[in-house]
Amino acid sequence: MTIAREIMHADATCIQENETLEVAARRMSELDVGALPVCGPDDRLHGIITDRDIVVKCLAKGKDPKSMTAGMLEQGKPITIDAGANTDDVLRAMEEHRIRRLPVIENHRLVGMISEADLARRLSEEQVGHFVEVICAAK
Repeated sequence: MTIAREIMHADATCIQENETLEVAARRMSELDVGALPVCGPDDRLHGIITDRDIVVKCLAKGKDPKSMTAGMLEQGKPITIDAGANTDDVLRAMEEHRIRRLPVIENHRLVGMISEADLARRLSEEQVGHFVEVICAAK
């Protein structure tokens, strides 16, 4: 059976809580990703920010991405999955919480991220189709 470690994109790059959204946006562009894990001074995962967060919660509200930090967008405890979790657990977590990106943790440290694209590359069409249907369904 496939596990999270086999699906994930390894070496997820963190943005520090005190770094600005301008830096986050630039890093997303350089890495060609739509989300970054937010880490604190302890190098542990504290949250995730997306390109949409930057647009909706900063730019659209007239705030300055040069002064607003990644930590200011953190909300609650991030949903994570253990690197050894099986595919069913990965899909269940993402579907239950209706999230498109899932941080993968091992020994309390971030080791990777699973995105929709990662699922599409590693899972069956049926599994991916069901996932997309659940995630995109109206609340």
